[in-house]
Amino acid sequence: MVSILTRIFGLAHLETIEDAVQDTFVRASVAWRAGPPENPEAWLTAAAKNRTIDLFRKLKSESDRAQFFNSGPSSVAINEMFLDSEVADGQLRMIFTACHPTLDPRDQIAFALRTISGFSGPEIASALLLKPETVKKRLTRARAAVRKKDIQFEIPQGAELAGRLDRVLEVLYLIFNEGFHSSRRDRIVRKDLCGEALRLTKIVREHKTTRTPEVHALFALMCFHSARLDSKVGDDDLLIDLRDQDRSRWHHPLVALGNSAMYEATTTNTLSAYHFEAAIAAEHLRAPTFEATNWDRMLNWYQQLEVVQPSVFNRLNMAVINLQRGEPELAREILEAVDPGTLGQRAYLFHGCFAEYFSMVGDHASAVTRYDEAIRSANNEAEQLYLEKKRTAANARVNT
Repeated sequence: MVSILTRIFGLAHLETIEDAVQDTFVRASVAWRAGPPENPEAWLTAAAKNRTIDLFRKLKSESDRAQFFNSGPSSVAINEMFLDSEVADGQLRMIFTACHPTLDPRDQIAFALRTISGFSGPEIASALLLKPETVKKRLTRARAAVRKKDIQFEIPQGAELAGRLDRVLEVLYLIFNEGFHSSRRDRIVRKDLCGEALRLTKIVREHKTTRTPEVHALFALMCFHSARLDSKVGDDDLLIDLRDQDRSRWHHPLVALGNSAMYEATTTNTLSAYHFEAAIAAEHLRAPTFEATNWDRMLNWYQQLEVVQPSVFNRLNMAVINLQRGEPELAREILEAVDPGTLGQRAYLFHGCFAEYFSMVGDHASAVTRYDEAIRSANNEAEQLYLEKKRTAANARVNT
């Protein structure tokens, strides 16, 4: 809806457009108290179109044109904008607009997360490991730049397209990650965001100018992770360790879709970080049991990923893998070189991994201490309960 209204009004009115869309959903929350209509999407579409007409009437610059949107050719034009093909085109335009090179690179991702998928300030802050006030400043700067530089709502062509695609993929990757491992306190998995990221990536993947190996690899990665969503959380909404997940619940049609995308991703010699991450995810899916996981091959993938895209999270995962390989001292060597402060709201992962190390070497008292630190730094309730369960087990072994 934001994309369609932006196509009508232009980016200069983006804040007004966001307000209009919010008004539409507020109206829906009131009108649907007794239950949603038979066709909620059609209701929202009609409400959005009506709100579009209201906006034209209220914006002085468009007041002379408002009368034409009640009937006639202009009314038909608005209807056509809500066709699936036009919606997809509008959203692709919005994705590339948000990643415009004249915007400050620090602002692009926050702006894209806000305009494409409606992330709240706190959600953006968590996804980017930033303070909420920093996110607010970035959004304000981005909107001001859009108006001042008269940025156009369009898909770039030629060399300009390639220059913007990397940032587009990064945004889609972050949207998916927030769904797969949410920063919200009350939910660890948000299937709606995973689905949204898959849908948006599919739009990019199907466009003739953006069908690159990196796009196919990112889509494969999302499919592989999504295939495990149903086994990641139990009926009690508690997080289930990968070791204990019911692998019969993994969704094989998504695995097959990911495999197909990965085949397209490897038709050239171009290998991106998404290729290596998809290969890592595929290793989990390939193993019939947790114990049968090929940890040596997975470590190799992470080492190659670290060369292409160095990350503190890569090193943390390599420490975890070394624990699984029965190499606790190698794991400790990696952990001691990691500054947990660089992990932001994910620092609990560092403390939890160190706790696993101490448990493996038999220092259960130190493991309990590390689990305490992990619990204190975890924001999500499901994560806290998961860590508390681990802490209880470690504490029971302290005096044994």
